[in-house]
Amino acid sequence: MAAMAPGGGGSGGGGVNPFLSDSDEDDEEVAASEERRAGLRLGAGGGLDPGSAGSLSPQDPVALGSSVRPGLPGEAAAAAALGGSGETPARLSIDAIAAQLLRDQYLLTALELHTELLESGRELPRLRDYFSNPGNFERQSGTPPGLGAPGIPGAAGVGGAGGREPSTASGGGQLNRAGSISTLDSLDFARYSDDGNRETDERVAVLEFELRKAKETIQALRANLTKAAEHEVPLQERKNYKSSPEIQEPIKPLEKRALNFLVNEFLLKNNYKLTSITFSDENDDQDFELWDDVGLNIPKPPDLLHLYRDYGNHQVTGKDLVDAASGVEEDELEALTPVLGSLPPNLEASQSVENSLLVQKLEDKISLLNNEKWSLMEQIRRLESEMDFLKNEQFATPAVCERVQLCADPSPHKDSDESGQSAVVHSSDKGKSKDTHLSISDEVDSSIPKENSPHSVPSREKEGVPSSSSSSKNAVHFDKPNRKLSPAFHQALLSFCRMSADSRLGSEVSRIADSEQSVMLMLGRCLPHIVPNVLLAKREELIPLILCTACLHPEPKERDQLLHILFNLIKRPDDEQRQMILTGCVAFARHVGPTRVEAELLPQCWEQINHKYPERRLLVAESCGALAPYLPKEIRSSLVLSMLQQMLMEDKADLVREAVIKSLGIIMGYIDDPDKYQQGFELLLSALGDPSERVVSATHQVFLPAYAAWTTELGNLQSHLIPTLLNKIEKLLREGEHGLDEHKLHMYLSALQSLIPSLFALVLQNAPFASKAKLHGEVPQIEVTRFPRPMSPLQDVSTIIGSREQLAVLLQLYDYQLEHEGTTGWESLLWVVNQLLPQLIEIVGKINVTSTACVHEFSRFFWRLCRTFGKIFTNTKVKPQFQEILRLSEENIDSSAGNGVLTKATVPIYATGVLTCYIQEEDRKLLVGFLEDVMTLLSLSHAPLDSLKASFVELGANPAYHELLLTVLWYGVVHTSALVRCTAARMFELLVKGVNETLVAQRVVPALITLSSDPEISVRIATIPAFGTIMETVIQRELLERVKMQLASFLEDPQYQDQHSLHTEIIKTFGRVGPNAEPRFRDEFVIPHLHKLALVNNLQIVDSKRLDIATHLFEAYSALSCCFISEDLMVNHFLPGLRCLRTDMEHLSPEHEFDVNCCKLSE
Repeated sequence: MAAMAPGGGGSGGGGVNPFLSDSDEDDEEVAASEERRAGLRLGAGGGLDPGSAGSLSPQDPVALGSSVRPGLPGEAAAAAALGGSGETPARLSIDAIAAQLLRDQYLLTALELHTELLESGRELPRLRDYFSNPGNFERQSGTPPGLGAPGIPGAAGVGGAGGREPSTASGGGQLNRAGSISTLDSLDFARYSDDGNRETDERVAVLEFELRKAKETIQALRANLTKAAEHEVPLQERKNYKSSPEIQEPIKPLEKRALNFLVNEFLLKNNYKLTSITFSDENDDQDFELWDDVGLNIPKPPDLLHLYRDYGNHQVTGKDLVDAASGVEEDELEALTPVLGSLPPNLEASQSVENSLLVQKLEDKISLLNNEKWSLMEQIRRLESEMDFLKNEQFATPAVCERVQLCADPSPHKDSDESGQSAVVHSSDKGKSKDTHLSISDEVDSSIPKENSPHSVPSREKEGVPSSSSSSKNAVHFDKPNRKLSPAFHQALLSFCRMSADSRLGSEVSRIADSEQSVMLMLGRCLPHIVPNVLLAKREELIPLILCTACLHPEPKERDQLLHILFNLIKRPDDEQRQMILTGCVAFARHVGPTRVEAELLPQCWEQINHKYPERRLLVAESCGALAPYLPKEIRSSLVLSMLQQMLMEDKADLVREAVIKSLGIIMGYIDDPDKYQQGFELLLSALGDPSERVVSATHQVFLPAYAAWTTELGNLQSHLIPTLLNKIEKLLREGEHGLDEHKLHMYLSALQSLIPSLFALVLQNAPFASKAKLHGEVPQIEVTRFPRPMSPLQDVSTIIGSREQLAVLLQLYDYQLEHEGTTGWESLLWVVNQLLPQLIEIVGKINVTSTACVHEFSRFFWRLCRTFGKIFTNTKVKPQFQEILRLSEENIDSSAGNGVLTKATVPIYATGVLTCYIQEEDRKLLVGFLEDVMTLLSLSHAPLDSLKASFVELGANPAYHELLLTVLWYGVVHTSALVRCTAARMFELLVKGVNETLVAQRVVPALITLSSDPEISVRIATIPAFGTIMETVIQRELLERVKMQLASFLEDPQYQDQHSLHTEIIKTFGRVGPNAEPRFRDEFVIPHLHKLALVNNLQIVDSKRLDIATHLFEAYSALSCCFISEDLMVNHFLPGLRCLRTDMEHLSPEHEFDVNCCKLSE
């Protein structure tokens, strides 16, 4: 009985084995009872049980008190027992050795044993479970092997502990965890090792083992996950899919992840990178860079291309498969439980039994909780139905909508067929069905006889809700089966219809709308959840749905939310998307009326007036204009106008301000509050002065015509708008004597020009014949060129009048009235003739004639004014006023100052703005005669030629007038006065730059050669700048040679040696045209002759002439120094000329000597 001491004490020990996992403690009890039986056999028979002697099976349990180390009490007890029998000691099992190693904390030895067993294919469950359990290696205090701690039972020996492992609650060493996965952490083995230098190798071995175990665990988890995925589709559904091949089995989550990985891989390989990015964003729960993230315990399949090519190589034959399962009943499990104690303990079998019992308990608990949840949800559903009915009493619910939600889970009513399933299959089905909510639809409910349904949920009739008999719709009836099944059986049977009604989407699906209002309510609930899941590029497809729901939904809060979704549907809508949203907003406004537009749409615009994206602000600006016709008039002239004014002043985006201007134009077309006129005028000035050309263009095209139309209705066009702009122009001219602000002048003058169509329409509508303008008979046609091309349809006179036919009739009466009856009583036209034209002509006389831009702007204005008001008006009203001021006659010539008005901008503006409006022969003759008279009068009066030059520049920009200008100049060439001939020679310089080379060769050069032979030296000198311009602009070799010969004659002819003015003019011309002239002409003619002129100037006796020539030479050399000059030319001509120039400067102008030296150094 001595041998029983260790084993017997084991049952009474109250300690807990820290080396066993929680799942192994029950198995340890079984092993302990078997150990006691073995001890009894050893003491009684004096030998080992035949079944256990010499057994080396890892599954064979032995007494835990045995040991392989001498000196321990367990070993002594075993030796005494064996020695008393006089027989050879039996071989200990490996499991007993492993248990003793673990008990004494010889962990490395146990780990080596475990590794060797693994390599030999004989894995020991005890060691596997111990090293796989992280709880065995938590940070704790322990007692070193072989040492006892005072006050701890069992410190003297293992046997004293009653067969249990020694306590490690206090004492020596620390088991420190390594920073790795939680299996066997790094231990401080150096304290207990005979060779402390092996610590590193042992730690590496431990970590390698940890890694191997972690990989095995991951592989096992993947296997379990794959197995669970196979059972994801319920058994009944799998049967349906296999029995009906045409029904597609739904994709499993793991299959979806695997296919997603292959699709993304295909996209990347074929350079669909943007599509791959979008695909990855839509599957953000998956890592597409790691196949293991898919979760399947299978290797990565080939790519999609390989699968596609390999598809035809397989023959798929359908096979009839039957799902089968086996298991045990609960009573059988209970009966088996006591028998297990007498069987040899098998760890796998015990775990399976324990898991099945645990699963059964959890399933029962899930069933109870589901029942409670179903009942509560049904109560909520009934209350919601009552609320919906009370809110919409006019919509009665038909009887077919009666609904019974069966809350009982099928698990408590299992038949013998169901109980035969295995634990694994049963657990999988339960796990999948615990979140599935079974409900009976309306059709199913109607199929159950009401008298046989005492346990069903009360219908609406029982709840006091009016029945469907009050509804306009007929109730739907279903055939009732002639069966005698109990309602409970019906409910249990129909519960296998897998339906979901507790989620938001399931609730919406289960409730079919029975009226238009119900549809609107459903859409209002569903759209906020649908919109975020639709691709941005396709969200405009939702606009009709959102708008219809917002129009018809009864709840204001829901309508507001839907309109908010509409305006925030797309983060940065492009033009097409904005147009679609605006179209929807207009349709909404037409449907709901001005009150709801003000209350529901305008707040959405106001919220986004300062949005960070310009596209959203652009949508707001465009919406204000699009909704203007559908808003209350008070809102148009107050809130909307203020919103647009704020955006015009504050928004930095040109596109947004452009849209604001267009919307302001629309507002001006609908506003009818005269008090807002001044605010509109201020907005007009702000828009005209905007720095963006887009905004200014939109102002002229939309805002200004619309504002002019309103101004015309108010009677302010002639009394305020046009006079105010004219006054601003006059103020600019008065303040700009030392510097005119040409930008503002252009702004005001262009506004006046855009008002001309509105002014002419006002003249026609207020004419004496306006009441006679009736459309009858054949309508006269309007010439295509009758009016200038309008900038926009709003500036078309026919649009302003109403129709082209009405305008044709008015024009016919207008011309007849002017030609035969005059302007008596025609107040609007008299204002133009007596006030507008005189003020404009006065303003023109104040303009600086050298300002080409101002001359051009006023010329365009008068041209449009004359073309719009017609030829008769121009000839009878405009031209006489200009001619009266100009007074072109030789009697007015003052030889000292000339005719003062001829030197002002009146001449070019009259010539280019009035006389060029019509191009018939008499009009051209009038223009030629005017220019000839001006040229003659200015020449004879020795007046400045600026006004004539401005006329030639403005007309020369149009090739149509080149022949006409050459005719005028030829008149000057053959004129008897040398002064006129000299003026004509100078005008050729301006004309040559724009005339084609054919005209230059045929008309210009012959005229210049004629003038170069003129008896008057001043005329010959006046031709030199024109010859220089030809050298600068013409590339024909013959023309260049003729010009070169003529200039050479001026330089080499002895009669010109003392012509100081000729030399000065040639040097100035060389300096002006040299850098741009043909290189050969510059190198062979210009630079050598400059050298000669510099040499001659050194010999000049008169200091004033010498200084004058030197100054012009210095300017010419400065201009030519920027050109490429060859080395020979530099040495032979350029530098010698500079030396001569330096000599002149040393004597006459020492302050310029340094500049000449710098010029030489740079060369």
